[in-house]
This record gives sequence, structure tokens and C-alpha cells, in this order.
Amino acid sequence: MPINLESIKKDSLLEVAKEIALSARTAPKARGMDDIIIAILTDEEKEEVAKKLESLANERNLWWFKRDADNVRNSSIVILFGVKGSKPRELNCGACGYKDCTEFKKAMRGGNDFVGPSCVYPLVDVGIALGSAVKLASILGVDNRIMYTVGLAAKKLNLVDADFILGLPLSATGKSIYFDRPRQS
Repeated sequence: MPINLESIKKDSLLEVAKEIALSARTAPKARGMDDIIIAILTDEEKEEVAKKLESLANERNLWWFKRDADNVRNSSIVILFGVKGSKPRELNCGACGYKDCTEFKKAMRGGNDFVGPSCVYPLVDVGIALGSAVKLASILGVDNRIMYTVGLAAKKLNLVDADFILGLPLSATGKSIYFDRPRQS
């Protein structure tokens, strides 16, 4: 009997998500320090994120948070990529805007969305990891979109212990659900 793709899509996307997470994990890191936090969300956690996005859409009067909530609900899987940007690499390079790492540490504060300031190297690392993740997703034919809003909702829900988080929803449909997204609501 032929296998119906719809019946195996969710399981297949979960396996793909694991491969994508592995690709991100093995991406190059500054000074070889791996501070990236990766979590795969499925049904219940995904719905929590979608509800939080709707709540934030109402609080902030930002229509695209609601649009992204719909994208999360219509995605099979969401991968979170987080990092502790408050943990400097002790290079005293000043790229964060402070004289050295000691001055940087004294400036730590909580922001409206994320903790800051952030050491640039963990942020670059998470960017490289995301690049590896979306490249593999593309090679495997899995639709995806990096979303700040999803990371923010995950941060507000304390789903992972990170200072900065971005979300990567995954979908496999006949047409990408992330392509023709409404520009206003």
C-alpha cells in the first residue's frame, strides 16, 4: 500500500528538525566556545508560543505578531536558537561598545525584550548557526523563516534559559506559508 505523505509529514519534519539542530550545533563558533542553546518545540509548546504572540500583538498593537502566531500554528515544528549574550568571551575587544569586558559586565541590564548589552561573539555564533540551519532546511526542501517574534515569545515564556532567542518555524506544504504573508492587518 502506498504511503500517504500527510500521514508521515510531522514525523519526517521532526527528524529533519533534529538534523537541522545538529547542523547548527556543529557550525563554527568564535574561540571554539559553544554557548548556543537549541530547543525543538512541537504541539503544546508551539501553541503556547502562538498564544503569547497573540497576547503581545494586542499589548503592543503590532499586527505582524498575530501574523507570526498564525505561521507558528501552521508550522509543524519550531526550533529555538538562543545564546547567553551576557557572557563575554573575555577578549576585551570593545566591539560591544564598552572599554573592556569588566566594563561590559557592569552595564548588564534587562531590556523590554531581551537582556543587554550583548557580547558580539555569541550573537555572531547564533547567526552562523542559523545560517547552517536554514541552508540545510533549504537543501532538504523544508520551508522556514527566521523570526524575532517567535524568539521573543519563547523568552517571555521562559522556554529556554537564554538572553537572546530567535525562532525557526518549519513547514512542508505545496506552497511556503512564509512567502506570501500579509504585510498589514
